[in-house]
Amino acid sequence: MPAFNESEHIADVVRTMPDFVDHVLVVDDASTDSTVEVASSFKDARLEVIRREQNRGVGAAILTGHRRAIELGADISVVMAGDGQMDPKHLPDLLEAIVEFKYDYAKGNRFMIEGLQKMPRLRIMGNAILSFLSKAASGYWSIFDPQNGYTAIRVSTLRRLPLDKIAQGFNFENDMLVRLNIIGSRVKDVAIPARYGMERSKIKLGPFAVTTLAFLFKAFHSRLYRKYLLYDFHPFALLYISAMLLLTWSLAFSFYLIYLRYFIPAPVSPSTGTVMLAIVPLFVGIQFLLTALLVDLEEGRKLT
Repeated sequence: MPAFNESEHIADVVRTMPDFVDHVLVVDDASTDSTVEVASSFKDARLEVIRREQNRGVGAAILTGHRRAIELGADISVVMAGDGQMDPKHLPDLLEAIVEFKYDYAKGNRFMIEGLQKMPRLRIMGNAILSFLSKAASGYWSIFDPQNGYTAIRVSTLRRLPLDKIAQGFNFENDMLVRLNIIGSRVKDVAIPARYGMERSKIKLGPFAVTTLAFLFKAFHSRLYRKYLLYDFHPFALLYISAMLLLTWSLAFSFYLIYLRYFIPAPVSPSTGTVMLAIVPLFVGIQFLLTALLVDLEEGRKLT
C-alpha cells in the first residue's frame, strides 16, 4: 500500500484486508501527518510498515513494496493504494486473472462497468485521451484505463523487470506497461469500479499533462527500438523507419517548395513533377506508418 498523508483512510484499508493475504506492506512515502502511527497501531502479524525518508512519488513507494515482496518470497505482489479507492472485495478478480488464466500482470479497468457513471466527468475525459496515447506507447492496444493503480503482478515477472529504471512518479503505471511489453508479458484488464469519497487527487493536471505527453512520446520510441530493433530485428522496424524517412523528406521538401514560391524576391512556381516529389513520399509514408501500427497492434493482441 503506497501511502502519503493518508491518516484519514489508511486504517480502513488495513482493516479490510482479506484473510488470504499473507503479507500487508504499508509503504509510507515520507508523510507529514500521522499515517505511520495510524498504520502501526494495528496488531496484525501480517502487517509491516516501511517508512521512506524522502518523498519520491507513488511509483517509488510501489517499487519499494515490490522489492520487499521479492525478499519475502511472495508469489504475487498486489498494489492497493492507501486512500481507500480500491475495494479489497475485488482483489480475488485480479488474482484469478493470474492464477487461473495464467496472465503475468492484471490491472483494474473502471471503464468496463456501469460504475463508470460515478467517475468525475473530467477524469473520464482525461483517462480516455491518456488511454489512447498509452496504447501506442505500451503496445497493449486492448488495454484501457492505464492510470489505474489497482494491479497484481507475478513476482517472477518482477524479477525480469529493470526495477531501478522504472519511472517513480505518476507515470509509474505507464512505464510498467511499456517495460512489460518489451519482455513479452501477458496483461489482463479486469473490470473493477473505483470508490470516490472525500479524498483529493495529488496530481496537478497542467504539469502532469505536459510531462506525461513527453514521457509517452519517449517511451513509445524506446519500446520500438528495444523490442523491434535491439532485441529482435522485426519487419516492423523496416516499415516504421521507412515511414519516418519518407514523411520527414515530404515535410522538409514541402517547406522548401513553399519557400521558393512565397518567400524569395523572384518566386518560382514548381512543376507538377516537382510537387509530386513531396506528395508521393507523403502518401507512401502514411501507408507504411499505418501498416507498421497494424503490425504492432497484432503483436500486442498476442499478449492480452
